[in-house]
Amino acid sequence: MGIPGLEAAHVWIAIPFAMSYIITMLGNVTVLIVVGRDQTLHKPMYLLICMLALTDIIKSTSILPKALCIFWFNLKGITVSGCLTQMFFLHTVSFTQSAILVTMAFDCYIAICNPLRYATILSNARIAKLGLVGLIRGVLCILPLSLLLSWLPYCANHTIAHTYCANMVVAKLSCGDITIISMYNLVVAFTVSGLDLMLIALSYGLIIRAVLRISSRKAHQKALNTCTAHLCVMLTIYTPGYFTSLTQHFGRGIAPHIHVILGNLSLLIPPMLNPIIYGVKTKELRDKVSKCFHRK
Repeated sequence: MGIPGLEAAHVWIAIPFAMSYIITMLGNVTVLIVVGRDQTLHKPMYLLICMLALTDIIKSTSILPKALCIFWFNLKGITVSGCLTQMFFLHTVSFTQSAILVTMAFDCYIAICNPLRYATILSNARIAKLGLVGLIRGVLCILPLSLLLSWLPYCANHTIAHTYCANMVVAKLSCGDITIISMYNLVVAFTVSGLDLMLIALSYGLIIRAVLRISSRKAHQKALNTCTAHLCVMLTIYTPGYFTSLTQHFGRGIAPHIHVILGNLSLLIPPMLNPIIYGVKTKELRDKVSKCFHRK
């Protein structure tokens, strides 16, 4: 249905949606091209940045083209399989992205706490394997949920008051018992997110302990610069996501269209800002991008 209650403004709402998608694609594709072309950037940190860029592209593409079709052309129809496919990609990529953020935190920890062994501990091959493990984890977490949703009987009401297919939104359309799905969704979300946040917190706890032991102010600044981009990206991804989740569970007095807008912003803003953050905060990447455009 798009954004219920704001149908008259759909054409205008689509403009910032389209702009955010264009910025997301330009920023993330630029990162992939620059890192892919430059051999000096074929390092674990930049491989992780590329993985993050890929997840941002897939996440945005899984929801935005369909949303723009709703806003501009009133094409609201979607098949059950299409809906489940959109949901599968959206949530699988979200879990994979969370695993990448954990690996980035580990990368920061090794770079600061054990720099002499960095190259042996974190090779490109090992980073690729960790990325693959994160993807497999995401698939294994979401595939059972997708299968359970595909087996449910659906009622006469096939209207989703949203711009995309989220797991519980689809489940609530069913005439069947969704207790198992609701419990599975809650357990998986809290287990995966909770474990990832604990590992990130542990990494930063060890980083802070190591930094406090260093007396040099210059070393403190270097350590801070190493972690700043990752911390900013984490804030852009986790903060809108958790804020949206809290408003959905506890903000019953909030208008439905506000819930839909918040849900979209939590998926639109991070993919748009992530390449900008890494471009600004990572000097080597910033310089390579500048040279690439200057050459052109």
